[in-house]
Amino acid sequence: MTHSGRQRLKLLAFFAIFALPVVLAWGMVQWRLGIPEGRTAHGELQPKLPRLAQWPLTAVEKDGEGDWLLVFDCGEACGEDADRWWRLHRALGREADRVSRLRIGGDGTPLPGAAVAEWTDAAEWRGAHRLWILDPEGRAVLGYGPGVAASDVLTDLRRLLRLNPESPLAKYATATTETDPAQTARETTGAGDAAVSEPASGDAADGRG
Repeated sequence: MTHSGRQRLKLLAFFAIFALPVVLAWGMVQWRLGIPEGRTAHGELQPKLPRLAQWPLTAVEKDGEGDWLLVFDCGEACGEDADRWWRLHRALGREADRVSRLRIGGDGTPLPGAAVAEWTDAAEWRGAHRLWILDPEGRAVLGYGPGVAASDVLTDLRRLLRLNPESPLAKYATATTETDPAQTARETTGAGDAAVSEPASGDAADGRG
């Protein structure tokens, strides 16, 4: 083999080293080879959906700005869907406070922890009884069809919350907000400053759902 032939062979081997991991990763995704079933989501990834602020909806208000959001499109039998996702929300236990629900359409008073919005225009991704999980920034992460099992959605949502733990700073901000102003003033000015008058008691915050 000539010198130029050896050089070409080395160059091809060099490119193969870098291309092989890409090919393997594509094969794993395409044919689900070597991916443990317990680590895959039951919903469909939704990278092309716009953020919630760009959805053609009436005004949306979440319970918490840092909440994940369960969005479900109500059609007929909306009460059944609303109850189903309310029960899933409660099943999150201590993590339920990190999640809000948004019902699009439907009649009647929303169940605790849910907001209501209406479509103002057609959207190609909408569909009766569809469900989406959105992150705190309003980005759609996973989408589900009408026949999805609530247990599968619960598994995916728990995994997302576990992989994206609440920031300690968020908990600190909440604790600071709920601290009595007089107590905050004492801590800020120091123990040696003049005494602050006894604070008035306030109402306790209501729980969600």
